[in-house]
This record gives sequence, structure tokens and C-alpha cells, in this order.
Amino acid sequence: IKAMLYLSLLLAKESGRAPVVAAGRNAHKSFVNAVALLDMDVLWIPSGKNYLSNEIDIQYLKDLFSSDKAPCALYVTSPDYLGCVLDIEKISELCHEFGVMLLVDNAHGAYLKFLSKSRHPIDLGADMCCDSAHKTLSALTGAAYLHISKKAPPVLNKMAKRALSIFGSTSPSYPIMASLDALNSSLSEDYGLRLNSFCKKLNICKEKLVKYGYSMIGDEPLKIGVDAKKFGYLGMELSAILRARGIECEFSDPDYLVLMLTPENSEDDLEKITEAFLSVPRREVIFSPTPAPISAEKAVSPREALLSPSEEIDVSDSEGRVLAFANVSCPPAVPILVMGEIINERAIEVFKYYGIERVLVIK
Repeated sequence: IKAMLYLSLLLAKESGRAPVVAAGRNAHKSFVNAVALLDMDVLWIPSGKNYLSNEIDIQYLKDLFSSDKAPCALYVTSPDYLGCVLDIEKISELCHEFGVMLLVDNAHGAYLKFLSKSRHPIDLGADMCCDSAHKTLSALTGAAYLHISKKAPPVLNKMAKRALSIFGSTSPSYPIMASLDALNSSLSEDYGLRLNSFCKKLNICKEKLVKYGYSMIGDEPLKIGVDAKKFGYLGMELSAILRARGIECEFSDPDYLVLMLTPENSEDDLEKITEAFLSVPRREVIFSPTPAPISAEKAVSPREALLSPSEEIDVSDSEGRVLAFANVSCPPAVPILVMGEIINERAIEVFKYYGIERVLVIK
């Protein structure tokens, strides 16, 4: 992600454009760290209904790209942590119409290339995207790809190795590289067939859960996402119930529960998951709302905040202070506030909602 943004910065300067990137507020904290290190300005796109997903309004983008604030690049997260997939094809067409680079965090979607009809961002028009090879493919943790479209400006490919070397170690991990080589062998054989067959079986599982009364979220083929409150539980409660049955979820919070599966999961796994969900008695709907994404005033740039002396304080005492670093856990590693923004009363409420008790602020 850092290398991808560095390349977009180089291209912007070469073409005489301002180093400004538009991005959804559900960006991973590695994006925020990258713009801080590169001293890029960010135009935050109005968010969706929660801080983990970001609905992209095409008309909003068209107006932005037509204005004097037009960014050099648009950065989106798709699929997001809840399994929502953006219309990358339509977004890429608009970006190219206005000469804006489309950058995609496709960390959870490396497998999309191998569906019966590819849904991979590069095939849908993205200029660059990053995939995690360890989330939905069978490589070691830390294995990832930077993809550059053949239609993108040649300078991106020419400078890619240098860009990666700036942010990576000079001591490569040979076990990780060996795992990528082994993965290539698997991908070139029957992976696509196994993937598409598994997706059909997983869809049957999802249909059973919906029939039982669960409300599903997202449309990503390999995720099971549940709106837990509509079934009468907090996401963490459902996660604990599944854990007691030997099923470990990818992510849960007060509102949602997410499981990530792969073709390496067996039919027995799917049966076990289905039975576990169907054994949970439905309760009255919990009507407490999910916090809407926060709008906060920017005091200093992310770079200045990151490089300023800081101190850790109780979140209850943080109103009016400037966030110095996004100390959020992974998963989901999506900052509630961006460093450099002023912590307001609403932010404190949301921090507490998600169990964040202490924050780093500028001294």
C-alpha cells in the first residue's frame, strides 16, 4: 500500500498534479501511515452507514473530479471488512474519464481473479491494487502482491521495485517467497475449479442461515457476514457461542460477525458452521444503532501528528486534544479518527462503544 501510494505521488508530480488522494474513511491504518510518511493530502469521501464500509456515490465523485480540488488518485477498499464489494468497473470508467488513478486495497479479494467470471480490480479497470496472499490464498502471513495494470503509465512499472524497496526490508523472507512459489503451482492447477465449487456450497449454507432468520451483510463470495443485533445478539456474543463449538471467527464487534472461508475448508466444516448457527435461539431484535462515521476537524496534517511528541491518556479526558496515532487493533485496523484530527465528544462516544479506553494524543 505504501509503495502504491508512493508511485501515485511520483506520477502526480511528473504530470504536474497536486499530490492529493481521495479515499474512503474505511481505509486500513496502513493507508493513513502511508500518507503521513509521504506527506500527501487526503480528501475524505463521505462515508456510508458505519465506519467499516464506504458507499461510493458516483455523482459525488464526478463533481469532485470536475472541481478545482480534483485528486491525482482515488483510493478505495474493496472488498471491505464486512464483505461489501464496490462497483470497481463503473468507478474505474469515471476515474479514467477524468485522468484520476484508481488504487484499490484488495487485501481480502486475491481470489476474485479465479471466479468463473473474474471480479479482480485489475480486470475491472483499476490502475494498481494490493492483494494479501495470506488472507484468502494459502501463502504464509506477510505474503502480498502489488499489481500494476498493463494500461497504466509505464513509469509505474519502471519504478515499482524501487518503491517497494523504500518500505520493505533489505533482508527478504525466503520462507514467504517459497510459499508464494508453492501457491503459484496450486493456482495454476485446479484452484479455480475448487473455488467455484466451494462458493456454490457456501451459498447453500448462507441460504439456510437466512431462512432461519439471520440477516446477512456483504456480497463477497467467501465471507459469511451477519448483522448480529437483528438476530437479538451482539456480534461478540455470537462469536463466543461459535468459539465454544470450535469455530473461530475472523472478526466481531457489537454489531457484526464475520467469518472468512477458503476452498481449503471441507464440506464437514460447512456443516459444522451451519449447525452451530442453527443451534442458536433467535431473540428480540436489539435496536441500539451502529455509530455513524465521525466528522472531525483537522488540526494538523497526519505527517505532523505522526512526528510529534505524544502521550497516552484516558479517552474520557481526550476531548479537544489532537490524535497522534491511530491505535486500533487488527482486525479490523480501520481508524475511527485519523491522526491530526481533533477528538470531539462524538469521537469519545464511538471510542468507548468499540472498547477503546486510552488514546495517543499530541503533547
